[in-house]
Amino acid sequence: MFIADNLHRIQQDIAGTSARLVAVTKTHPVALLQEAYAAGSRLFGENRVQEMSAKQPELPADVEWHLIGHLQTNKVKYIAPFVHTIQSIDSLKLFVEIEKQAARHQRVIEGLLQFHIAAEETKTGLSLSEAEVILQSAEFRAAQHVRLTGVMGIATYTTDEGQLRQEFRELRGYFEHLKTQYFADAPFFREVSMGMSSDYRLALEEGSTLIRVGSAIFGAR
Repeated sequence: MFIADNLHRIQQDIAGTSARLVAVTKTHPVALLQEAYAAGSRLFGENRVQEMSAKQPELPADVEWHLIGHLQTNKVKYIAPFVHTIQSIDSLKLFVEIEKQAARHQRVIEGLLQFHIAAEETKTGLSLSEAEVILQSAEFRAAQHVRLTGVMGIATYTTDEGQLRQEFRELRGYFEHLKTQYFADAPFFREVSMGMSSDYRLALEEGSTLIRVGSAIFGAR
């Protein structure tokens, strides 16, 4: 029951915003995912391709799977048949491979451009100029099977609310710039994925549309 209670509490926090909840299920057994599904969750986020591929057949077909971890190009093929959104597009090479694999399965995969907003160098992501290289490329203009719907970022692991707000606002600023310059006529470009278990309330205040919450739902791993 604690999973349902946790989900209910988070949904109350989201109420009145435009945000949706991605339940981060990495390392958790299928039974807990099924419990979350029974409590109303439909968006599940996984960090690892192998884990997502193993769990996907065990869950109902209406689950919207989001890959939120770093993705190697040689692993795209394993999730291309079913993944809904890849939140961690961080190179033109990866974008091209997603387009190739999605085309092979005759489907459209949604994607977010991942930006580096944290003070920690260990976290990956694009700079604004690197993102614009992708958006100005011939490969992007020709793509028919990847639909970019927004941006994602992982903030610094800190209790400093001022720093977190600054990083969230930086990501929001990237979104607004790209929206104006490249997606002004694209209503589907609307997502700002930011905020996790420890900081999602701040992220909501700063305009997040997708919060990625794991331990606050399932407990510590």
